[in-house]
Amino acid sequence: MAHDDWNPRKLPDLSGKRYLVTGSNAGLGYFASLQLASAGAHVIMTGRSPQRLATARASVVRALPDGVGSVETLLLDTSNLGSVRAAAATARGRKPLHGLLLNAGVVHPPRQRRTTPDGHELVFATNVLGHYALAGELLIALAAGRGRMVWVGSVSTSIWKYDPTDIELESDYSPWRAYVQSKVATTSLGLEADERLRAASVPVSSLVAHPGYSTSGRTRGIAGINEPSRMTRFTDNLQVAVTQSKERGAWALVRALVDPDAAGGEYYGPAGVLRGEPRVATPAAITRDPDIAARLWSYCEHTTRTPWPYLKASRTRARS
Repeated sequence: MAHDDWNPRKLPDLSGKRYLVTGSNAGLGYFASLQLASAGAHVIMTGRSPQRLATARASVVRALPDGVGSVETLLLDTSNLGSVRAAAATARGRKPLHGLLLNAGVVHPPRQRRTTPDGHELVFATNVLGHYALAGELLIALAAGRGRMVWVGSVSTSIWKYDPTDIELESDYSPWRAYVQSKVATTSLGLEADERLRAASVPVSSLVAHPGYSTSGRTRGIAGINEPSRMTRFTDNLQVAVTQSKERGAWALVRALVDPDAAGGEYYGPAGVLRGEPRVATPAAITRDPDIAARLWSYCEHTTRTPWPYLKASRTRARS
């Protein structure tokens, strides 16, 4: 288990390491990319907008010390399985991958249920299905680098115990339920993945991390990356006791990805739950339910038609 003397402002030397971060053009993904590259890593920043991705890359490059770290961009829309497969083919065709941060997601779901061109509910497709498929497509590259995958959870799963029986909310959609259920799913899948990978002796670990309550209004302004309105600044700063910046929110995600003492199956979050330095935490009980995990895994596997390599002949804890 990781120790509590971790310093998120002074990461270990990551020179020679390669990481792919989804949703890199703003928020947690941007700051995670910046922190990784600043420690010497090569970061593949991904997003679905070429313009916003180029802006984010340029911002990271400007912030890097001379000769430290490097970044490239890759178009990836996690709501589109075709885009996921195309991006994965590009990423895995190069050197081994040492880490995969599954960060992209819909944080503010639409009021009415929407579906993707693939026919899936938008929030679940973006936050869950795309990441499940991407992790499977990149598993061989991660195994080559003896790497890690980190899924992004949320404190909301400890407050609202939504059991995803109606996984894509065909009969009972609400924006909040869509968000919380997607985070129950990502956490559950992240923990389940580690058990399956370990049982199949795959040299890849899976962890989960959550950012606490990280808001744009508590985050420094960066042109094209974080530009909250004055009202957002005002309201977010009224909650200073329970909020933190997205830069600090990324700390838990980055620690799970690079701390040499972190172990597969662990869950990270701020020490104060909503804010603070990153520590090992306890995931919500619903995300540790083996039956829910098996149900979600089976659904994602069949829906994306992406059985993970190495696991095809090893149906770990197979249940209906």
